[in-house]
Amino acid sequence: MNNSPINDNDLFFTCSLIEYMGRTLKQRSGDLARMMGEKILLHIYEHSDTLHCEPIAKTADAFTEICNLTEGSFDNVTECKYAVPSYWDIGKVYARLIEDVYDGDLTGTMLRVYDSEISDAISNYNSDFFYQPRDYIKVQFQEGKVVD
Repeated sequence: MNNSPINDNDLFFTCSLIEYMGRTLKQRSGDLARMMGEKILLHIYEHSDTLHCEPIAKTADAFTEICNLTEGSFDNVTECKYAVPSYWDIGKVYARLIEDVYDGDLTGTMLRVYDSEISDAISNYNSDFFYQPRDYIKVQFQEGKVVD
């Protein structure tokens, strides 16, 4: 997908689904995004308007099977000492960052974001990183560093 405007709702759903699946499968979001690959990520994004009509668990199960995904050992929910943010809240953080650094290649931008240190910082629910202003998160991503 090159030089097309981003549909905010479709990106939000795609990122929220990745977060939901990561929690369910105990996989890091970046690892999960890589395992799904560009073709599946683009398919989810392009069909979000209909996929969101189903329960997210059903959609997650379908893509888990399609991609032959397995359970891992990353459990940031159990490790959280405080209130766990919803997968919708975390999906919104990812979607905003992807929008902010979008370079005309949506799936490439998504994979760059999910494959960065930012992804681990966002997934650390014991920090306040995911609550930071979107401009701050964007700068941290662009500078390739994360300050907790």
